[in-house]
Amino acid sequence: MPATDSSSAATSVGRSFLSLRRDHHNHIPSDPHHSNSSDLHEIDAFQRHAADLLNDLVLSVSDSDSDDPFLSLAWTRRLLDSFLICLEEFRAILLGLGLAGGDLARPPLDRLLHDFLDRAVKVLDLCNALRDGLDLIRQCRKHLVIAAAALSSSSDSAAPRGEAQIRRARKALTDLTILMLDDKDVSGGGQRNRSFGRATRDSSASHGHGHHRRSSSGGSSGSGSGSHLRSLSWSVSRTWSASRQLQAIGGGLTVPRAHDVAATGGLASAVYTMGAVLFAVAWALVAAIPCQDRGLQAHLATVPRSFPWAAPLTTLFDRILDESKKKDRKHSCGLLKEIHQIERCSRQLIEVTDTAEFPLPDDKDAEVQEATQELLQVCDSLKDGLDPLERQVREMFHRVVRTRTEILDYLSRPHNATG
Repeated sequence: MPATDSSSAATSVGRSFLSLRRDHHNHIPSDPHHSNSSDLHEIDAFQRHAADLLNDLVLSVSDSDSDDPFLSLAWTRRLLDSFLICLEEFRAILLGLGLAGGDLARPPLDRLLHDFLDRAVKVLDLCNALRDGLDLIRQCRKHLVIAAAALSSSSDSAAPRGEAQIRRARKALTDLTILMLDDKDVSGGGQRNRSFGRATRDSSASHGHGHHRRSSSGGSSGSGSGSHLRSLSWSVSRTWSASRQLQAIGGGLTVPRAHDVAATGGLASAVYTMGAVLFAVAWALVAAIPCQDRGLQAHLATVPRSFPWAAPLTTLFDRILDESKKKDRKHSCGLLKEIHQIERCSRQLIEVTDTAEFPLPDDKDAEVQEATQELLQVCDSLKDGLDPLERQVREMFHRVVRTRTEILDYLSRPHNATG
């Protein structure tokens, strides 16, 4: 499966970070005080870089000229870029400590790492549910394309749109509305048998923690078999809840004690930082993308201002919550900007075409033409943005699996092992 450009960049950042640690410890093996000071400096640099990445996301929120509008597909891809970079740097710090002869299996660091790994594994189901949500948006786009094609079929003609065109478009928009409404309050359904664990289309192949078998139809391709809209089911269990999963990921994430920070050479702060970033990104993705039983009740406990990333992360939470409380977004199946455009365009076209007079009067026909152009723009945006975003969520899944496996492997070694 091809890697995204962002994942390649994240890998490059992580490798360069790790190689710097190797070179550094190869040159100063005899001065433990110097080494400890250097470790603290690198951990501080990691936290400051996380702050910079989060701050860039926050600044783009208030930038009206930004190419990546807040909660758009493009902005969500930037969010995942930031997460992948943070994860690679975190992994490099931990493995760098191991290569330098440190021992991650000593308390209290072993306990903190196992706690982080428990949170990380909970993100894997969330990634599968997010893929389902992106698939739902892809299904919505199919209805948009049908409506846009019907309404724009006489755009090159001076003749106004006729009854047959309007009825075809309204049928597609009605199906779209049913699809979106049906998934707003969905509490389950059959299993879609989709998972990021699928490395190939061979039904016998598997990878990582993804274990659901993928159907031959591919789930998102759609078919002419006459299957109803509710055939779009979820790959997680009927009782699975994105809201509860977020609470499990963020629950009990506490600021490390000063004693633990000192005892771990500062690594306790790095583990806490990565745990907070993991939860924040998962929370933002659930806010943006349709998920089974989605909800934003979970919230990160107050972070001390001594952490450089505390302010931008808190601002990000607050801005997303503010967006979710807006009157026209409260009952949306996701806060993604493109979902809002889908709902608004569909509602507008249904209202404009709600007439028994055919062909449409010139004024209404002009309204339809204007709304259709916006509909076409939404279709193009979804066409260009959905696949890259899905690849990044897939990359998030596999990076979390790899990081978790490497840390567990290191923790399982004898305590007297030396890198």
